[in-house]
Amino acid sequence: MINVVLADDHVLVRDGIKALLEDQTGITVIDEASNGKEALEAVLKNKPHVLIVDIRMPEMNGIEVVAEMSKQYKDVKTLVLSMHDSEEYVVQSIQAGADGYLLKGASKKEFLKAIHKVASGDKYFTADVSTIIMNNFVNGNTNKALETKKEPTELPFKLTKRERQILTLVLELKNNKDIADELQISKRTAEVHRFNLMKKLAAKNLMELTNKAKKYSLF
Repeated sequence: MINVVLADDHVLVRDGIKALLEDQTGITVIDEASNGKEALEAVLKNKPHVLIVDIRMPEMNGIEVVAEMSKQYKDVKTLVLSMHDSEEYVVQSIQAGADGYLLKGASKKEFLKAIHKVASGDKYFTADVSTIIMNNFVNGNTNKALETKKEPTELPFKLTKRERQILTLVLELKNNKDIADELQISKRTAEVHRFNLMKKLAAKNLMELTNKAKKYSLF
């Protein structure tokens, strides 16, 4: 059973999402919140598997909530559900530590898929959001190259050939199962390589990993 806390300042939106989820086997909404502070309180009280959070809320916005969650409640996964597909919101959410970002116009099937993905420890970003992430990565790298024209920073760590393969696939937003299938290894092995990679680069989330990959020219 995936226990969910739902945070959105619009009652009708919460009611609609709750009705959709309560129709599903294996997912239950155990608490709701109408602002950011209530969301954190609900998480502290209930220890859910997933927090589904809107960006624009009173008291604390969704990005601030996600950032706080990354510090205090690392075991709880965060799925941002927003009507905004702007680059600014997407990048800030990922930098804050969001495990997923989904637009409110997504289909029921994709919404449920996103919940299951983040609950299992994977990342999930809708196609439009993935494009924004990759564009941000490419453009950021291009701008940096044009501005600094410096030699690549010397690596303070050593990556194996397999870890470099894993890094490339992670930056393509592949989940552990996809990586395992592509490299013909077990999902568990992919998870271990991914964990070691994040540890070596001292990266807590995808955006930090992306920034480190740019810094050390690992792509």
